[in-house]
Amino acid sequence: MHKLLTPLTLTLATLSLPALAQSDTATAVFAGGCFWCMEQAYDEVEGVKATTSGYIGGEKSNPSYEQVSRGQTQHAEAVEVEYDPQIVDYATLLEAFWHNIDPFAENRQFCDGGSQYRSAIFYQNDQQRRLAEQTKKELEERFGQPIATQIVPANQFWKAEEYHQDYYKKNPVRYRFYKAGCGRTDRLKEVWGEQAGLPGSK
Repeated sequence: MHKLLTPLTLTLATLSLPALAQSDTATAVFAGGCFWCMEQAYDEVEGVKATTSGYIGGEKSNPSYEQVSRGQTQHAEAVEVEYDPQIVDYATLLEAFWHNIDPFAENRQFCDGGSQYRSAIFYQNDQQRRLAEQTKKELEERFGQPIATQIVPANQFWKAEEYHQDYYKKNPVRYRFYKAGCGRTDRLKEVWGEQAGLPGSK
C-alpha cells in the first residue's frame, strides 16, 4: 500500500477519523462523469468491497439511463462505493476521487457534457462533509483557482441498469475505446501529472 507524499495526502492523513472505522462496512457516493470509469478506479482500491453504478441528485424515482443521459431528471451518473473502513478510510477514497476527475470542469467531465456528468461528492454524514470540504479548499489553494466539484448531501441512490454494472469488465474493448476517445486519460495527466488516475492505496 502506497501513500502519495503530497500536501493533499498529508492533510487527508491528519483528518482521517477513527469514528468511520466502527463498522465492518461503510458506503460513499461520488460522481465523476462516466460511471463506468469511476467503477474501475474504485475497484482498484484496496479495501473496496463493491462498486455500483447509478444515479443520484435528482427527484424522479427510479430514473432510466435514457432519461438521465438526456438531462431530464437532474440526476448525476455516480458510483456507490462499499468499503471496509478497517482497511481503507474515507480520506483515501477522496484522494482516489480527486485524481480521477477534472476538478475544474463545470457540468461536464471530459467529452461528456451536461449536469448529468457533473463532478460531485455526495456526503452521508458530517464527517464525510468535513473531509470533502477540507480537501476541496486545499486543492483550490494548491491550484490557485476555483474547484467546480459540488459537495452536497446524498439523497436516494438509484442503481443503474444491469448492463452498466462492471461495464469495463464485460466490454473491455469498447470501454478502452470510449475512455481513450473521450480524452479522459490525457486530461487527467494534464491536471495531475504522475498522480493521474491513481486509486490512492495500491
